[in-house]
Amino acid sequence: MPRRTSPLACRRLASCCLLASILLLALPGHAETLLCHVTYGGETRILQAPPVSSPYTVAVRAIGSYFLFRMVFQPEPRDFATIKIYVFGERDGGPALIQQLTHPYPPPAPARSSYGFTGLNSVHEPMRDGELQYWCELAPEEKGTP
Repeated sequence: MPRRTSPLACRRLASCCLLASILLLALPGHAETLLCHVTYGGETRILQAPPVSSPYTVAVRAIGSYFLFRMVFQPEPRDFATIKIYVFGERDGGPALIQQLTHPYPPPAPARSSYGFTGLNSVHEPMRDGELQYWCELAPEEKGTP
């Protein structure tokens, strides 16, 4: 004669399965890093930006003596998930915004581009006639230099 399972045992099993499912969903996903390939003065650097919860904590990075570069990768909350790139010029009166790019996260897949989801961007320096070029991509792991 087959053994019957009690309703209490079924509820316990269902609760355990539900708890296991919730814990699996709560595990962090595969982390992505924003990488920007920045070329200035004949030198190319790969800058990385990990995900942040607040855009106000992200510092700028000096590129040469004139440009300041800021990368904000905010994947959460989903309603405000964006990737923003800022280029400032260092002026006597303080930094001046030259260029700002805003991309949704996740960005649309580029159509056969060798310049990531941003495409190749060029910003010109009026004082010394220099040029900063950059393009950005998302990578599954940190592979650049800070």
